[in-house]
Amino acid sequence: MTNSYAPDAGTLMDIFRRMALLKGNDERSRKLLATGRVVAPYYSYRGQEVIPSSVSAALRDDDYICTIYRGIHDMLAKGMPLKQLWAEVAGREDGTCKGKGGPMHLTYPAKGIMVTTGIVGSSMPIANGLAWGSQLDGNDRVTVAYFGDGASNIGAFHEALNLAAVWKLPVVFVCQNNRYGEHTAYATATSAKRIADRAVGYDIPGVRVDGNDPHAMYAAAAEAIARARGGEGPTLIEAMTFRFHGHVMGDADGYMDKAEKQAAIAADPYPRFRAQLIADNVADEATLAKIEADVEAAIDEAVEFALASPFPSTDELRRDVFADDSIVPEESFA
Repeated sequence: MTNSYAPDAGTLMDIFRRMALLKGNDERSRKLLATGRVVAPYYSYRGQEVIPSSVSAALRDDDYICTIYRGIHDMLAKGMPLKQLWAEVAGREDGTCKGKGGPMHLTYPAKGIMVTTGIVGSSMPIANGLAWGSQLDGNDRVTVAYFGDGASNIGAFHEALNLAAVWKLPVVFVCQNNRYGEHTAYATATSAKRIADRAVGYDIPGVRVDGNDPHAMYAAAAEAIARARGGEGPTLIEAMTFRFHGHVMGDADGYMDKAEKQAAIAADPYPRFRAQLIADNVADEATLAKIEADVEAAIDEAVEFALASPFPSTDELRRDVFADDSIVPEESFA
């Protein structure tokens, strides 16, 4: 990465605001779900806030992202409204998908959040389709495909990278390598030492970056996005990070190395970046504290909005399934 892509002070503050929102939202989600007031599957992203915050700081509003079930941080970083997100997580009709998708199937095209998929790795071929559409339309939108390290072992990963390389699609593949797949340590299931090295097979750039360092993460993302927007094709970014909690809420994480986990939590990128902003005179304590207080107030308001929203009616069972809902026999849903 070159110095021309280094984040300036304004960009660093932008990244911090996004990170503060992501951290606060995850902490509130786990707390509220534990009370039983909201019932939903939840995949905590705590520890991975730097990655989408830095990527989104380098994207435009009209750029696209495709993400996976552990992707609420990707969506919030891209600009999904908190109220509609919380309503969807709570299964309410004011949610982004009218309460019918839940946390694993969120979408918000107004901010370029095109799909959240529960199928491992399927964000990548969908991202190719969006990128191909941009290419055919002659616009310069970029699509980002987020996925985890485990997804790098499935066929869709290799097929998507190959096609994107052949057609020089404006897509950036961002692997959030949090060291563990579903209850599985990286080394147990992956032979490659570095996922970024797999880019060589498709003759595209493969970059491994510290995904917990906003400076490095932003520079890598900004360069890859500029490359894609300029018609030079895709880049594979392997962003190294660590998720602080188990695969899904309720997972006892007995398969995780305890010493490694403790070290990762001790090196939490959020307080580290916060302290660095103050040490580098980018911001003072009062400014950062105000951002955090505003985040908490916004989450309070979003939760209240979601819990006051009604559940979708049974009429919604037949909507958003067929182009013409009138062709569905009533008895099909009896």
